[in-house]
Formats: sequence, C-alpha cells, structure tokens
Amino acid sequence: MIVLKTKEEIEIMRKAALLVSKTLGMLATEIKPGITTLQLDKLAEQYIRDHGGIPGFLGLYGCPCTLLTSVNEQIVHGLPTDRPLQDGDVVSCDLGAIVNEYYGDHCYTFEVGEVAAETKKLLQVTKESLYVGIREFKAGNRVEDVGSAIQRYAEGHGYSVVRELVGHGLGKKMHEGPEMPNYGKKGRGKLFQEGMTVAIEPMINMGTKNIKQLKDGWTIVTRDGRPSAHFEHDVALVDGKPELLSTFAYIYKALGIESTEEDEFRKEPFVI
Repeated sequence: MIVLKTKEEIEIMRKAALLVSKTLGMLATEIKPGITTLQLDKLAEQYIRDHGGIPGFLGLYGCPCTLLTSVNEQIVHGLPTDRPLQDGDVVSCDLGAIVNEYYGDHCYTFEVGEVAAETKKLLQVTKESLYVGIREFKAGNRVEDVGSAIQRYAEGHGYSVVRELVGHGLGKKMHEGPEMPNYGKKGRGKLFQEGMTVAIEPMINMGTKNIKQLKDGWTIVTRDGRPSAHFEHDVALVDGKPELLSTFAYIYKALGIESTEEDEFRKEPFVI
C-alpha cells in the first residue's frame, strides 16, 4: 500500500535517513583490507543505538544482523562473516535505522584497497544510474519511468540489471508501495503523487542479470560469479520534485572525495 507523507512526517524520515548516512560515513573510515564484515556489523549497530536509533534490519523478517554486507559477486542481503576483506574487494553496505517509528534505508558500495579499473567503472556507472533514476521521480511521471531510465543507462554501458530485486516505498514500514524496479517501459506503473517516499536502489551486474540464492537463505549472488554493485537513496516527492532524504556526504568527507552530485536534489546545499 502506498502511504503519502505530510511534510512533518518527511522531516522525521529525513532524521532516520541521515542516521543511516552518518553510520555509513563512520564505516567508511573502517573499511580496509583485514577488517571483517562481522566487525562492521557490530560497529554499525553500536553507532545507531548510541545515536538514539533502532537498527532497522535486525530481526526484520528474521534478519540476524544490523548491516547487510555483500562482497564482490554478492548482490544484496549478504550476511556478515568472519572472512577478512581483501585488497581489491568491493562491499556493498546496506543499512536501515528507525527514528521515531520511521525507517531510513540506504546503501553504498565501497572499494577495499586498490580495485580493478573495470570494477571501479561498474561502481561509477551504477551510482550514476541512481541519480538518472531519481531525476525521473517527479510529478507527472510513473514508476517505470524511473526503472526505464536506470535500465537504459546501465545497459548502455554494457551492464545488466537485476530483475528479481527492486526498490520500494518507505515509511513506518520498511517495505511500502510502490515497488520500484530498475527496469521497465516509460509511461507504465503507478502515477507519482506528492508526499510519496521511496528507496531507489539500482543493483547492476558486470555480467549476466541472472542470480541465485546461497544456502544461508539470505545472500543473493550473480550466477556467473562476476561483480555486482548496489547504491541506494531515500527520496521524497516534495513540491513535485525529488528531494533527497539521505546523503553520501558523510562517506565522501571520510574518504576525502569532493562531489556536487546531490546538489540538484536539495533546496539548499547540504552542510555537514
């Protein structure tokens, strides 16, 4: 079910989203060869609780962790392990937090040490496709306008788009309507309405779009074993335009990256 939010509710959701953003920024300083994803999971849970939030994933649908960590060929829902991250890995950190009953939920795929050039390009294009999709989340458009834009951009660079896993509405529930696929045909799907809040999250593979699930019942991997990337933002439809609730600015500050990619989706420049 689609639940439209008031501007007051959107501001609460912004606080939840920004707690996730800050947690990912903290993790950015820790992600390096030798650390385990179990260690990252513990750090994320402690940070969220220390800052007045509740881990959004822990216990949801039986999820055993706060932070979902998907390494290399893992697409999403990777469970933390005691395997140390290695130089050249990429790891998507997908995280949720609850603040005042509302969810924040977003994801960033990090490089670990020195990453191969072709993998860097996959991450770059996947992140660019996220903003290509967000641009289409506006008054007068429909759900598949977003998915179609993401699909055209990713496939135009020679990559494939996962079909079975999609973005979603967000609010007092982690998964509300509408589903937000990363593929589609322009002009189809639910019409966007003022007050909609969604998580847009392209999952893009270097090779085949085909996937499989591991025996742990959670981790989804590419069927050909080639790398995948995943980036996600929380977005609200405000005054007919997409407005970011989450930010990668804390990650970029931690990593020393300068970026203006989010500016067009904010009424005012974001200040940390």
